[in-house]
Amino acid sequence: MQVQISGSKNPLGYLLLISPFFLWGTAMVAMKGVIPHTTPLFMAGFRLIPAGVLILIVAALMGKPQPKSWLGWFWISIFALVDGTLFQGFLAEGLVRTNAGLGSVMIDSQPLVVALLSLWLFQEYIGMWGWLGLGLGIIGISLIGLPKAWIFHLLDSGVIITTDNWQQLFNSGELLMLLAALSMAVGTVLIRFVCRYADPVIATGWHTIIGGLPLWGISSVVESNQWVNILPIDWLALSYVTVFGSAIAYGLFFYFASSGNLTSLSSLTFLTPVFALIFGYIFLDEILTSIQWLGVFLTLISIYLINQRETFNQKSQTIIIKQPNTTSETILEASANQNLPTLTSPVNTSQEPIVLNPSVDDHSRKSI
Repeated sequence: MQVQISGSKNPLGYLLLISPFFLWGTAMVAMKGVIPHTTPLFMAGFRLIPAGVLILIVAALMGKPQPKSWLGWFWISIFALVDGTLFQGFLAEGLVRTNAGLGSVMIDSQPLVVALLSLWLFQEYIGMWGWLGLGLGIIGISLIGLPKAWIFHLLDSGVIITTDNWQQLFNSGELLMLLAALSMAVGTVLIRFVCRYADPVIATGWHTIIGGLPLWGISSVVESNQWVNILPIDWLALSYVTVFGSAIAYGLFFYFASSGNLTSLSSLTFLTPVFALIFGYIFLDEILTSIQWLGVFLTLISIYLINQRETFNQKSQTIIIKQPNTTSETILEASANQNLPTLTSPVNTSQEPIVLNPSVDDHSRKSI
């Protein structure tokens, strides 16, 4: 695994590294169960604001410093708008129109965008295997998110784009999930700039509060009966989403993202749809179509290739060259060290090698 916790290889470190993706996958299922009894934007704000308060309390107990410059607050505000307001808003609205397992897969396409942004901004390595993974990811996400009519037209006689197709696409939960994935990808990259002026834990806490306030503001205008129909079991689910799916998960994720390889860390989100699909099947009886399952499979393979790109590249570049005659190798190596052209005669067991080197004087040639 390319992403490590301070170089630690103990099982607890890996569990901490994986835990955000488990928590996000299970939180997706919990949110889907609450949706029928509340409104999406209110739920999105409820997920963020109390979580931010909890993070700031923990950060204060840890002695984390507050931002001390206007640049720090500026970057936190941008971070909050993108990863808080836009991401959670698109996620909540998209979750109303799709199921938890499929929604999680759409969200976890964001490593594809993170890889491109990290290559552009931080020159992180992608390589052949990484690009192959990106290509498979594009195909997989297309199979998951595009309307079936588009896919069948593409396979049969090319895509025929009509007004109905566009309306179907823009009204679909899958497109909203893709927009949420794009927002999260940009937010993952933004944490690097935020951490130049603020502590990552403090920044995560404030960004959830600042990002959640517009969601509650919009909810108060366009939504109604936000909490009237919420059952006791729903409040328990919302508490789980807030504490575990937001406060703990985002705190750990952005802490790792502030210093680790963004492409590799983000690629670990291939675990999130696995958890979401499992728990969505157990608790919500959700079933995907065969085309969507194919898209899920290609997407997971693509993210795995991105995460393992450096390992695969090292293996592909390992070439074992066997040279039975060590004498010839020694002569060639010596000539290479002098940066001079070298001519060698055929070497066999009965004749010593002859090296003709222009820089060697006559006396040296005679002695040879």
